[in-house]
Amino acid sequence: MSNNPFKSIDSLKLSFNHIKIWYTAGMGFFTDAYDLLIIGYIIATIEYAHTYAGIVIPGFTEYLVGHNAAFWTGLLASSAIWTAIIGQLLFGYLGDRLGRKSVYGIEATLLTLGAFLSALAWNLPALIAFRMLMGFGIGGDYPISSTIMSEYANVKDRGKLVALVFANQGIGSIVAAVVGIVSALTLPPDIAWRVMAGIGAIPAATVIYLRRKVPETPRYSLLAKGNIEEAKKAAELLGTKLDVNKRVISKRLSVSEFFAKYGLLLIGTAGTWFILDIAFYGTGTYSSAVLAPIFGSPFPNGHVTLSLAEFQADLAKDLFLGAIPFLVGFPGYFTAVALMDKLGRKVIQLQGFVMMALIYGIVASIALTSGTKITGFIIPSTLAFAIYSLSYFFIDFGPNTTTFVIPAEVYPVRYRTTGHGISAASGKLGAAITTYLFPLLLTSIGIKNILIMLAIVSIIGAVLTYLFVPEPKHKPLEEVAKEELEEEQNVQSQ
Repeated sequence: MSNNPFKSIDSLKLSFNHIKIWYTAGMGFFTDAYDLLIIGYIIATIEYAHTYAGIVIPGFTEYLVGHNAAFWTGLLASSAIWTAIIGQLLFGYLGDRLGRKSVYGIEATLLTLGAFLSALAWNLPALIAFRMLMGFGIGGDYPISSTIMSEYANVKDRGKLVALVFANQGIGSIVAAVVGIVSALTLPPDIAWRVMAGIGAIPAATVIYLRRKVPETPRYSLLAKGNIEEAKKAAELLGTKLDVNKRVISKRLSVSEFFAKYGLLLIGTAGTWFILDIAFYGTGTYSSAVLAPIFGSPFPNGHVTLSLAEFQADLAKDLFLGAIPFLVGFPGYFTAVALMDKLGRKVIQLQGFVMMALIYGIVASIALTSGTKITGFIIPSTLAFAIYSLSYFFIDFGPNTTTFVIPAEVYPVRYRTTGHGISAASGKLGAAITTYLFPLLLTSIGIKNILIMLAIVSIIGAVLTYLFVPEPKHKPLEEVAKEELEEEQNVQSQ
């Protein structure tokens, strides 16, 4: 259609109302990142307590230390990610079928409950079960929060606002590191890991009520439900009015029609997210294990028994070592936010994948190995460490942010949360596979070969971006998604 029914929303200046929606949507991603990354600190705390301090945490140590340790470690680390896949697909479908508002807040409730119960788990299988519940809520947050922000945003700042929602992941990562380090330094291991797990319930709990009160988005109200009055009421949340007196409906597509029109796009958004999360979650969850051969571990070689105070100090140092790449990557989120609507999503994603490939390749090429272990570098290890840490900056100022933003813009309104959910689930599938396999890969092929593998998949991500990902910058959502809209004349408002 020739006229844009959402011109008044698209042309708005950035306002406090946009920031209010950002907080409501973004706090979920703060919690998502915290809960998905804190598990690495929990695993290290339980494992190292036994190895270096002789401390046994009943119900947990026997699973994470022993013959099947790699299996249980991988299962614990990936448990929330597997159910996040289900949550992304289910909530993505329901968000289009029932509406964004109908399900918004349910995912935050599940997230809060799962994190709270994790802190009370009596053994490892129970912890895995509670983290699976939490993961289900985490998954649901992705398609709903991103779409609500994109459908309320103005055109000029849409990329920035959706990226800001996701940038809360960076804040959550830093808080996870701080909580992990402080807990390890000040509390006995059997209490420290529970504090790490339980704190994740707090931020999500603060937005459950706010999410239940957010009106249905004006775009879904008008284009999917045909409800003019509801769309106008939603626009009032932003302090503007919709000049619409005719029912405007988005065309329904059959499954075959959807894939014929958006199939290649789905390869672009889902494939690049799959590749990104292979790198991000594999190196992120096991960052201490990845970095120890590069930078050295504060723990002594062999099974030397330390006092509790010595163990706490060395554990805090090791967790800080693992957190350094996230500190380096943190400005990347906000660099992406600042440049999202200037450089564009596609350029940022392309350069991110290319730089990731270069950095992984460089670090692998300068590593000296003996079997599967890195024994040194042809340059000082501190410089190798600094180069490796830069990969996190370009992950965040790159595909980690853009793979979240783009699917919230490029699909039509009736299929937007579904498209985002499929793309996000593809990413979490990559995350689950690599998180589960990483302990096995570390012992079988070693860090150097893992880095070579990550360099190759990053190149594939750049190719998929170039071929199949469009540029949504400065375009109305309906234009980006090639929305087929139909006007109905003389229809009374519902």
